[in-house]
Amino acid sequence: MSQESTPQTPPKPVLGTNPKDLLGQKKVALNLVPPSSIIYQALAMEDGARKYGPYNWRTNKVILSIYVAAAMRHIMAYYDGEEVAKDSQKPHLAHALACLGIIVDAKETGNLVDDRPVAGAAGNLIEKYEKKPEQK
Repeated sequence: MSQESTPQTPPKPVLGTNPKDLLGQKKVALNLVPPSSIIYQALAMEDGARKYGPYNWRTNKVILSIYVAAAMRHIMAYYDGEEVAKDSQKPHLAHALACLGIIVDAKETGNLVDDRPVAGAAGNLIEKYEKKPEQK
């Protein structure tokens, strides 16, 4: 049997009468994270756990710039046409997700060494040079 490739409209939230429904609707909607993204990240996290130990960033500080640079290298390699990292044989996007996940976890657990430079103008420049509807 083949699946039809017709787009599906997501169901509208239904307000239930169960008290748990009312509480559950106020929680973070973890079900909105695509499972494929979680699986990719887990692939790279397994590789890192094998090399460095699981959750090593919780016992050793994480230098932000190291992980930002690593994520950028993986994204650039992917963008340039390389699907899989040569050393791990895992998808570059998996490694980029893992880098970002480690940054977030280290930040939230107080293990992030934030070595970003003094704030610059990137955000303002992105907004300033955003193409307007009349521009091409």
